This record gives sequence, C-alpha cells and structure tokens, in this order.
Amino acid sequence: MRSVSFVSSCLAALSSFAVAELNLSQPLLSRQVLSSSFRPPPVFKNAHLVRMTNLDKAYARETINVIIENIDNKPQTKYYLPFDASLISKVGGFEVKDKKAPEKGPFKVEIVEYDTESSTEFYLIHLPTPLAARGQQTLSITYSILSSLSPVPASIGQTDKQYVQYTFSAYTPSAYETEKQKTKIKFPNSDVPDYTTLPADLNAENKADPQKQGSTFTYGPYHNIPAGAQQSVSVRYEFTKPLTHASLLERDIEVSHWGGNLASEERYWLVNKGASLKNHFSRVEWQKSSYMSPPTSALKILNLPLHPGALNPYFTDDIGNVSTSRFRPGKKEALLELRPRYPIFGGWKYSFRVGWDADLSSYLRKLKGDSYVLKVPFLEGPRIGEGLEYARVNLRVILPEGAANVKYSTTVPIIASTTTLHKTFLDTVGRTSLSLSAINVVDDLRDRELIVTYDYPWTAGLRKPIVITLGVFSLFAVVFVIGTLDTSIGKKKTA
Repeated sequence: MRSVSFVSSCLAALSSFAVAELNLSQPLLSRQVLSSSFRPPPVFKNAHLVRMTNLDKAYARETINVIIENIDNKPQTKYYLPFDASLISKVGGFEVKDKKAPEKGPFKVEIVEYDTESSTEFYLIHLPTPLAARGQQTLSITYSILSSLSPVPASIGQTDKQYVQYTFSAYTPSAYETEKQKTKIKFPNSDVPDYTTLPADLNAENKADPQKQGSTFTYGPYHNIPAGAQQSVSVRYEFTKPLTHASLLERDIEVSHWGGNLASEERYWLVNKGASLKNHFSRVEWQKSSYMSPPTSALKILNLPLHPGALNPYFTDDIGNVSTSRFRPGKKEALLELRPRYPIFGGWKYSFRVGWDADLSSYLRKLKGDSYVLKVPFLEGPRIGEGLEYARVNLRVILPEGAANVKYSTTVPIIASTTTLHKTFLDTVGRTSLSLSAINVVDDLRDRELIVTYDYPWTAGLRKPIVITLGVFSLFAVVFVIGTLDTSIGKKKTA
C-alpha cells in the first residue's frame, strides 16, 4: 500500500483531539507556516518534567508530565513542543490535558512549520486560559509513535527470539529550558541486552545512567538542560511478538430503518513489520511447536470483541471464505476468533474482510421530530496484547435514503470528511453516506465513539415501497400492453 505522506500526517495532527462540535461537518485543518527565522519565544521554562515511555506494545507510547512556568511579564497562551521532521509524520493521537483537571478535556493543538525545509517542526499547544506571569500549570501530553521499532537482527530463525530497537533522546526535546527532568522506560520484560549508557557526570545525582529496576530504566535526573538539547540513546530488548501494522482499514457501517439492522464490514490490509525469516518456512516445525504454544513473532490469531447481540459474522480473504473462525456470543461481549490461512511472519502480508449484523435499536435513538442520533464505536477491530497500529482508517456510515442534515462528533483526529450518495439495490437517488478519514491511529482508541445526527422524515421511509409498487405495476402494464399486440406475420383470414 502507498505510504502515508508527510503532508497528510501534518493535517491529521491539526485536527487534534479537541471534541468536534455537533454543528461541525468539516475537520479543523487550519495550519501555520512560519518564517525560516522563527524561534519559539522564550516565555516559558519547564520547572519539572517527567517522561514515561511505554514499550510493551508494537509501537511506542509517550506520556510527558511537565510543570510549565511563565517567565515573561505578560500572560501567555502558546506553548511549543518540537519534533524532528522525520518523526512528526509518525506521531498519532497527540493529546494535551491539564493534569490537575483532566475532566475539562483536551487542549487545542496544531502543527506549525517553516516555509523552508527544516529538521524541526512544532506542535503548538493553546492553553485554554492565559497563564499569568510567574504562574505555573501542569500539562499531561500523550501520543504514540507508529513504525518506531526496528527488529535487530533483521532476520531470525522460525523459533528464535525477536529483539527490537528503539532510538530516542534522553533529553526530552523542548523549545524551553528545563530545570529538572528524567525519562523512564517501561519494557515488556527484563531481557534488555543492549542499551546506551551515559557518563555519570551528566546525571544530576552523579549515578550510573540509566538506573535499572526490573523492567524499568530511568535516564536522569538532569538539571538545567538548555532549549533544543538532545542526547541520542538506543535500547534493544526482547519482543517476541508480531509487530502488526495495518496499512489501511476500510470500515463500513450501514443503517437500515426498515430492517432495524446495523450492518458492519471491515476490510484490512495487514503486514507484520517484525524480523523476517532467515530460512524458508517449515510447516512441520510450525505444527510441532504449535502444541506447546511458545512465544512467536508470527501473527497466528486475531480476536475481535463485538458488542452483545452481534449476529451472522463472516470472515473472508482474497481466496474466499475462511473456515478457521469461531464466534462466541455473550451477554457482556461477543467474541469473534479469527485464524488466518497461514501464520504471518515478519514481512508477510495478509488482507481480509470481516462483517456482522447487530440490532439497530442498541445504537440508534430518535430525538424530537424527525431527528435521529447514531452512536457507534469509531474503531472496533482486533484486540491483541501487543497492540495494533493503523496507518489510515477510512470509515463510511451509510444512512437510509432520504437522510439529510448530517452532522458528526468524535474525539478521533479526522483529516477529511465528505457527505455523498451511495447507490445500492432498489435505490432511487441513492443513500446518504458520511465518509471520514483518519491516519496514525492505534488500538488504544477503541473506546472512542462516533456520534452522527441526521434528519429522516417519515415520508422518506415510504419512498422505497412506493417506488417498488409503481415499478411492479409498471411491469404488469408493460406485459399487458405487449400481450395485446398482434405480432403475427401472415395475412389475417377474412370471413
């Protein structure tokens, strides 16, 4: 699949995680282009910063808790966070909240960039309330970095352990001076054979750097780090799990008022970005090891948790129906277990589709008059312990024919939205279709919802049966007229 461009990644970040108002039918795509001489004004300092890097999944998850202080003599609202230009296109789910008041929701963020090529780009964080001079505020910044883990070595045996490498800066990149900071790294286990060590004189406590405690490493603390300073380090750790990456997910949700049904279909294009096989794949060796279920870097099963009441699931790939699936209905959660036709090792690809039906009444509510509100998960898909990342998600909500005044709301960053007509069997003008696109999405966003409101008058519901009835009568009329025609060739006999 075609790789996601840098420009698209920037647009995704612009939308941020600010909750879209229901009266918004277009995403927030404003952007700032700065002059080449721009530098963030030194109006803040980081009084204390702690970064947590979680590496227990197939992508890196970063959490930065920082106490910022306004050192200017005027109130300030703009805080800049720098990223390397090659990294910012991989950042997904960027979200900023007030750590002491997270219930107030995320802040508005956007991308700012130079008008010439630069090695550094910025996220601009807008503080909802101007921070007074000498005032402090604690920010909680979270984001994920996709395609950030590299298998080292790049090729392994079929039953070998897999090791991956992650490279980052021990000094958290910042546009401002940082008085105190440290970085904690959480590994999935304690098998970390290689990691960068830093001189003890860089550590504020003059200790060995990093400090190790079980599966957690700590770089720092460091004092008085100037703005823009970086200290590159790498860690290599054992991760014998698949690095599952979806280059594209197409998700369709079709609403049927007449049938009271909500039909969902998802089409996946997966690739395992883990270490490739050093030798040819051995089916005999795979069958022998499958009885013991040892850790493996191959993807061999996908579990899709569905809402209670899911019905009629199906699972097909490029060849046809796949029988290695199992559906378990339940009162709290229905589970669909999928086993691909073959284990997906590093570098291998697999595309498939899965679908199911559900009772529409569990997702749709009628408002006053002819208005309806639909509440569905933006992302469902497989739930696997090692995580799943999506380069691009295209979601299409197909509403009944005649639906109008369509609006949506979601906390997932949207880069594009359109409302078009989708023609299917026995439609007249076509059904109203809402299409949404998002990039750099991770499975941690499974709890995010999409709310769609639309108007659907009762007269629109009668359109299809009226059209079908008129079509049947027209057919009978045509047949009757044709039956009365004299199609004989010879002359008629006279009496």
